[in-house]
Amino acid sequence: MSAVTEFDLLGPLPQGTTVLEASAGTGKTFTIAGLVTRYVAEGHARLDELLVVTFGRAATQELRDRVRERLVSARDGLADPATARASTDELLRHLATGGDAEVAARRQRLVHALGSFDSATVATTHQFCQQVLVGLGTTGDVDAAAVLVENLDELTVEVVEDLYLRMWGRDNADVPPLSYKQALALAHVVVHDGQAVLTPEGTPADETPDVRRRFALKVRDEVERRKRERYLLSFDDLLTRLQTTLADKRSGAAAAQRLRSRYSVVLVDEFQDTDPVQWDILRLAFHGHTTLVLIGDPKQAIYAFRGADVHAYLAAAEIADNHATLGRNWRSDPDLLLGLEGVFRGAALGDPRIVVQPVTAAHPGRSLTGPDAPVQVRVVPRGARSPLHVGPARELVSADAVHEVIDLLTSGRVLTPRDGTPARPVLPGDIAVIVRTGVQLDRVHSALLAAGVPSVQRTTSSVFRTGAGADWVVLLEALEQPHRSARVRRLAITSFVGWDAEGLETNNLDELGLRLRQWLRVFEERGIAALLEAIILDERVPSRLLSQLDGERMLTDLRHVGEALHAAAMAAQLGLTASLEWLRRRVDESDRDATVERSRRLDSDAAAVQVVTVHASKGLEFPIVLVPFGWDRFVWEADIPLFHDSDGRRVRNIGGMAPGFTNDQRRHNAEEFGEDLRLLYVAMTRAQAQVTAWWAPSAKSTLSAPLHRLMFAEDPSSDVPERAGVPDADADALARLSTRAIAGCLSVVPAGPRPPIRWAGAAASADVLAVAVLGRTIDTSWRRTSYSALTQGAHDASPVIGSEPEVAEKDDEPEIAVAETGGDSALRALASPMTDLPAGASFGTFVHAVLEQVDPTAADLAAEVRLQAGAQVARYGPVGLPADDVADSLLPALRTPLGPLAAGRALADITPADRLVELDFELPLRGGDRPNGVTVLRELAQLLRTHLPAGDPLEPYAALIEDPIVGDAVLTGYLGGSIDAVLRVDGRYLVVDYKTNRLGGFDAPLTAWDYRADAMAQAMLHAHYPLQALLYDVALHRFLRWRLPDYDPARHLGGVLYLFLRGMCGPGVIAADGSVPGVFAWQPPTALVVAISDALANGVAA
Repeated sequence: MSAVTEFDLLGPLPQGTTVLEASAGTGKTFTIAGLVTRYVAEGHARLDELLVVTFGRAATQELRDRVRERLVSARDGLADPATARASTDELLRHLATGGDAEVAARRQRLVHALGSFDSATVATTHQFCQQVLVGLGTTGDVDAAAVLVENLDELTVEVVEDLYLRMWGRDNADVPPLSYKQALALAHVVVHDGQAVLTPEGTPADETPDVRRRFALKVRDEVERRKRERYLLSFDDLLTRLQTTLADKRSGAAAAQRLRSRYSVVLVDEFQDTDPVQWDILRLAFHGHTTLVLIGDPKQAIYAFRGADVHAYLAAAEIADNHATLGRNWRSDPDLLLGLEGVFRGAALGDPRIVVQPVTAAHPGRSLTGPDAPVQVRVVPRGARSPLHVGPARELVSADAVHEVIDLLTSGRVLTPRDGTPARPVLPGDIAVIVRTGVQLDRVHSALLAAGVPSVQRTTSSVFRTGAGADWVVLLEALEQPHRSARVRRLAITSFVGWDAEGLETNNLDELGLRLRQWLRVFEERGIAALLEAIILDERVPSRLLSQLDGERMLTDLRHVGEALHAAAMAAQLGLTASLEWLRRRVDESDRDATVERSRRLDSDAAAVQVVTVHASKGLEFPIVLVPFGWDRFVWEADIPLFHDSDGRRVRNIGGMAPGFTNDQRRHNAEEFGEDLRLLYVAMTRAQAQVTAWWAPSAKSTLSAPLHRLMFAEDPSSDVPERAGVPDADADALARLSTRAIAGCLSVVPAGPRPPIRWAGAAASADVLAVAVLGRTIDTSWRRTSYSALTQGAHDASPVIGSEPEVAEKDDEPEIAVAETGGDSALRALASPMTDLPAGASFGTFVHAVLEQVDPTAADLAAEVRLQAGAQVARYGPVGLPADDVADSLLPALRTPLGPLAAGRALADITPADRLVELDFELPLRGGDRPNGVTVLRELAQLLRTHLPAGDPLEPYAALIEDPIVGDAVLTGYLGGSIDAVLRVDGRYLVVDYKTNRLGGFDAPLTAWDYRADAMAQAMLHAHYPLQALLYDVALHRFLRWRLPDYDPARHLGGVLYLFLRGMCGPGVIAADGSVPGVFAWQPPTALVVAISDALANGVAA
């Protein structure tokens, strides 16, 4: 490991691989934003050559915003170099050094970076991996049709059910060595922790350890097989597949070189939360080749339960070229930092390489008045209760913590906020109580509410673990069988209805049963969301719950569960029984559900004491922090120990009680004890002005608790014991703890019993309340729209009109009657290759998916189309015919020449490099977020008449678009859509849209004649496809204007191809007029496309 130095943001920029340790409060995000600004302004890298990676979507957005703000402030500051050189902003002063010409060049680089800020890659690790894999194409081992899933719990349950039945479900099967519940728990662990080595290996065959391990390996293999079969990807798959790609002996070097040529500087935030796979990706791709800065704090590595592995950080530190630390703390007062040093005393937090080092305070003085030391340890005596059992100890600590909160609110102590606002008394919102578990969270929260102190909870735990989740299960069970009185009675005592025991005896249960049946009708007709609102209205839920101590919390959770259930029911079209099963699984899995969307929401933004779990507090700061349970750690023996072996591998012992198991449990506990110390570090370092912790001498839970071990360690810098004895006498304990006191910084005080207390509340404001007045009009014309939405009125008025809405399902299957014209006997006699294929939205979606995935230039095109058709059947389900038959019917369409616009080429002649599929777009209309006026669709008719030449097959569309049903549609806001394909032919770009419409009737077989030129033109007009074609051509025009440096619409816009696939019969099929059946080619004048683009942006010129 290289020597550790203090990092200077204004010093030489990092080169090679640098590990930058950022202790709590030392400005990690500030440093990252500053580094990005320097790399860009000083010309070391363009913004699109920087990669910034962090862990979590919310953190990514915050980091992206902070980087942009720093770039903006530097750009604006450098506008006046003389003023910048005198600025209090150190970074701005640094960038202003040098001559005015150099400063101007730096500012110009920042201007360019901000102009192209959307090209910056600020992403989560998984987002980055997904982008890379997609960019690598087939080398990346990810099918573009794969669906990314949040977790694999449901698939794991399915696999366990099948394997368990197969292995032990037969009548003559052996007695299973583990129950189904144990098997399911084991499976969840090994699938979630997919990279862990499973032990014990080499145990005697068919003994319990061997059977458990073989079962676990089968589960992993079968989950993997079914994922690939169903085109499913987990977040971990993104990591492992990119790692495999980069490590591949044949293609890995090329893939890594591609990344290095794309990114010259890589900054990784929160690196202590990485894992070995993520570090291996970074190592293979960037270490030793580009600038790689790994920023994190191993002292804050607290996410082992989510797969994070601090050993990966330590491994990176061992091979890094440079190792630096951030030495200034921007959060905490100086005396508080000294007090924390007295608690931790240079302790090693679980590993000799993870050490608490002193930091200096950036802000002088104290921000909170009062005589108390900024760090305080309150000692709870046993008194006559010896030994002190953990239950009473927790009650004593909770009560004392409530007293401390009320003392802070009533003592007159004054806080000087860091945001520059005037000094003021302490408010409830200035205080955070940080706890380890959800049980502790509820305990403190309830105690505060009982004492009249406003309190809110902040936690990362799943909302399905709450009482609201259980209440929703009871509600759905009652709806499923409303005739069962037992279920109705259980519903009566939920928060939905709110009866108590007395109410069950006195209220009319039959009336509740009638309401229950009414709610069932609401569910059946309108779904979960309407059901919740009906119950809330009928049972007056808000007024009843909000009159209770924790009613706001309960109401928030009820709505949260209802929203999640509604979303799931809508997405999967779940009925009542399926919704109930979905909810039961969510509740059962809630203890391991880390999905951000299911974490409990903050129930109020009112000024209140925040009761926070340590994991939820990560990254936050509070003026005052209370840590009540640093003394409380009961040691459980893990059923499936997790530890690292001598080679640093992550290991799971899944064998159960067998030789070596007890030793592995000890190794597991040793690593847990290290994380306990890090959790305490995170909790105590959230404080700006004051932190108070408690110590209590319980009989069993104190010995291995982190605060106890630190305070009673002789020298924590050399060794923090896993267990420390508790003095027998209160006086001895207080005396031992008092030796750690530091005058003015760290105090140790007894916490004697105090009588119950209530907070009277803050003094009422003398401000007069007034009704708010809306002083502006609301623009009801602004909307996000699409071609389908714009023409919806015409579709409703004329049911035979069909089109493709801008959603996943392609609904373009109407029967459109077309007028008969003369004859072309050859075309009339030629049956459509797709005449027997089904119609409907799902079939249209299926065909589009096949064409999106197929490689038309494959050596064996037939085999390629059959492969992709089979894959899409697996994804979308049966389509009415065997996949091979569907594939065979698509082959002629792929081989049909596309006419002069495509230089006579067929789809099979266009290489993947010249084909861009599913180009999504979103165009601002009349200024987007800041409208500059209103345009209605009929105004485009004037442009059509001006630019379309006489005889154009779509010339009549100008009159159709003036119909009020379509023409009154407003064009203000944003227009979204997706172009099926863009083809590049001889330097020109063509819009392609696939249609599976039947243009003939259902009473006769389809023929090529049904897709002659005039029939397609008539269908185009009838379905308003000219509007779609023009909007898509405008989208392509704007895309090319953005992406091509020498863009010229007259040279690059190649026209529009509407491919009516049922009419495309293969090469050699040509109508008498020279047109190709099924291929509608249209070349709108370039001036028309540009004029419509301008009209959508600024309106039609008068």
